Amino acid sequence: MTLKIERISDERGARIRLSGEFRSDRLGQVRAEINREGPVTLDLEEVSLVDVDAVRFLNVREDEGIFVLHCSPYIREWMLREQGRSKARTNKRKK
Repeated sequence: MTLKIERISDERGARIRLSGEFRSDRLGQVRAEINREGPVTLDLEEVSLVDVDAVRFLNVREDEGIFVLHCSPYIREWMLREQGRSKARTNKRKK
């Protein structure tokens, strides 16, 4: 299955709805949609599968202030674990 990217715009900004498998080979396409114009929100309600690069991508977008909506529990848990690993690596480097 591939990734479908749908942009829905209104006066408040844009919602980018992703459907299918969000993998590293699609990061560029999603990044291009995010960078097109105005504030965006990522809607993952129909995302069935992600890989580690997609999870890291989502964490960076949240750090930039982009909201990630309708994220399945397994993806959200993975994002939280990756955030913890990233912070642990940063703390090790500081010591």
